[in-house]
Amino acid sequence: MNITFKNNEESIKAAVTHAEPTATLAPSYVESIKEVFHELDDMIGLEKVKELIYEIYALLQVEKIRQEMGLKVNHHVYHMVFKGNPGTGKTTVARIVAKLFQRMGVLSKGHLIEVERADLVGEYIGHTAQKTRDLVKKALGGILFIDEAYSLARGGDKDFGKEAIDCMVKMMEDKHSDLIIILAGYPEEMDLLLESNTGLPSRFPIKIEFDDYSINELVLIAAKMAAERDYTLTTETISRLKDIILDEKLDETVFSNARFVRNVIEKSIRHQAVRLMSKPTKLSKQELMTILPKDMSVIEENIKPDNNIPNIPQVNKSVI
Repeated sequence: MNITFKNNEESIKAAVTHAEPTATLAPSYVESIKEVFHELDDMIGLEKVKELIYEIYALLQVEKIRQEMGLKVNHHVYHMVFKGNPGTGKTTVARIVAKLFQRMGVLSKGHLIEVERADLVGEYIGHTAQKTRDLVKKALGGILFIDEAYSLARGGDKDFGKEAIDCMVKMMEDKHSDLIIILAGYPEEMDLLLESNTGLPSRFPIKIEFDDYSINELVLIAAKMAAERDYTLTTETISRLKDIILDEKLDETVFSNARFVRNVIEKSIRHQAVRLMSKPTKLSKQELMTILPKDMSVIEENIKPDNNIPNIPQVNKSVI
């Protein structure tokens, strides 16, 4: 298994030897695990997150080997708290964790149900408990991912959000063998949520912090997004992108990280299309692929086509 996490490399290499095909580990099983880690390793940055996910994998693998050798296997709780700003990869990592746990035999299905406060909280007494129970049942065999989970504790003791938390905690105990719940949200607000209920911290023992991406990591993410769409960024375009990211980081209290970069790339592609339509000559493959600095803008500019753009032929509706 080729895992290229930067830190703790030697111990990772040593642990990976347990994942080679043996009498108890079929080649197909090993390949499926490799696919999951390749997907995780392909994400830009997140080194601390990757290390912790690998620690969980190593624990699961060793527990499996201990069980085969007749040793005691301890019961572990895998409910998690993901703390980080928007666009730091929380939902993507949750999907990867679901796949990993399914292939390791911890979860029977490995699907991800993503919800927020409005999905859990009802409008009258008893409605919240029913909605929460229904969603937990739907998530059985996989992961229930609650985004902006801190909003459940904002209304105080009389708020229906507290009822959702209480119902969820009870069902976590009843359905612990085939369900993982992940609470996600801003770091400070998630700390307040855990403090609001004395039983929550012990029920969510795995806490993962998703740091904001550096400017260089965001540039790599942008280049990857562009390449996946068959676009390229010139050196000058990358320089322009760095300036845009820096300005946004300084201006915004909460920076949306990869989400912001994705929006910039998508707007740049639209601006490039308008620019190319103004060219009177036949477009080359390179022109179609290249994003220039003039294409890159944070705001959605009102770009007017010039007179060189040919008229688009009208569709003859009579033949439709």
